[in-house]
Amino acid sequence: MAYTLQIGAEAPDFSLLATDGKTYTLADFADAKALVVWFTCNHCPFVKGSDEVTRITADTYGPQGVAFVAINANSATSYPEDSYELMIERINEHRFPWTYLHDARQEAALAYGALRTPHFYVFDAERKLIYTGRAVDSPKDAEKITVNDLEAALADYLAGREVAVPLTNPIGCNVKWEGKDKRWMPEEACDLVLN
Repeated sequence: MAYTLQIGAEAPDFSLLATDGKTYTLADFADAKALVVWFTCNHCPFVKGSDEVTRITADTYGPQGVAFVAINANSATSYPEDSYELMIERINEHRFPWTYLHDARQEAALAYGALRTPHFYVFDAERKLIYTGRAVDSPKDAEKITVNDLEAALADYLAGREVAVPLTNPIGCNVKWEGKDKRWMPEEACDLVLN
């Protein structure tokens, strides 16, 4: 598996189907001052525990010119809960304020070096990576959050400052790669944390 993108790296392009039925590439977000791309899914408890916090971040920074793009690369073969059809159901139910893309061939996840769900990447106006890692320090239990690294990175960048903490460890479930079935990914895998 590829290593995750390094700070300063260019955003890899993609061409992925969204839950709105349209196909998106990086060029569709060219006008954004900053671009937040993150790898997520439908079923992971770390995703479910922090989606509402991410919603607040998107609602706060979207009007300031930041685009938010979520990508589900999990294998629907191993995890039917992460199918495209259920992605549509989930975003329609929750009305999340971001573009939700399906990486069915897992090519974007490999290009970005996605490690966890959720795993965040923040790119500047030139689409150079300025932050990667977690959004918050307790994604599974929002009541225990003490740090929001994603918001701190966006605040630094939009204020013209260098991002104070550009790299953290993503916290969450492993990306579910095609060809690795549940025998190799027990439910306890959702409790693995990269330290």
